[in-house]
Order: sequence, then structure tokens, then C-alpha cells
Amino acid sequence: GPGEGLALFHAGATRIGGRFPINPGGGLLSRGHPIGATGCAQLTELVDQLRGRCGARQVEDAKIALAENGGGWLGGKGPAVATITILARDGAWPGSEA
Repeated sequence: GPGEGLALFHAGATRIGGRFPINPGGGLLSRGHPIGATGCAQLTELVDQLRGRCGARQVEDAKIALAENGGGWLGGKGPAVATITILARDGAWPGSEA
């Protein structure tokens, strides 16, 4: 719930093997933050995770993956546009059938 993020982090829930793994590929800083190619790098990681192609950083039985990306700039007020991409394996989305 709201305000639980720090406790989840300290409990290891955001690590590979945790309940909510975050950035198993190291995030975009590990790729040099390729402006313009950021979204492609994020989606490649999501697809590779869902297809089980990530080796040592693989999230076990990954079924649903989410990426957030922002672009443009509003003079210190944050990104001008933001996108959320959610991918799911067949039948993994709540209420869907395989």
C-alpha cells in the first residue's frame, strides 16, 4: 500500500527473486541512458524477461512486466509526456484466458 516502498526495498522484495523485482537488468543507467532509444531498451528487457531469455538476471516465472518512460521537458516541472507499457504472457492478465 501507500508508503510501503522503502520497507519493501529493505526487506529485499525488489531484488531478483523478491515479490516485486525492479530493474533486474540494472535499469537504463547500466546502458548509458541512451536518449531516444530508452523505450526500445526497456521493451527489449520486458520481452526478454517474459520469454525467459535473461540468464542470471531472469525473474522466475515472469508473467506481467511494466515500463515507464518520460520525454520532453517542461522547464523544471518534469517530463512533457509519459508512457506506461504493460506486457503480459498469454493468460497472465487477471480475467484473461490462455
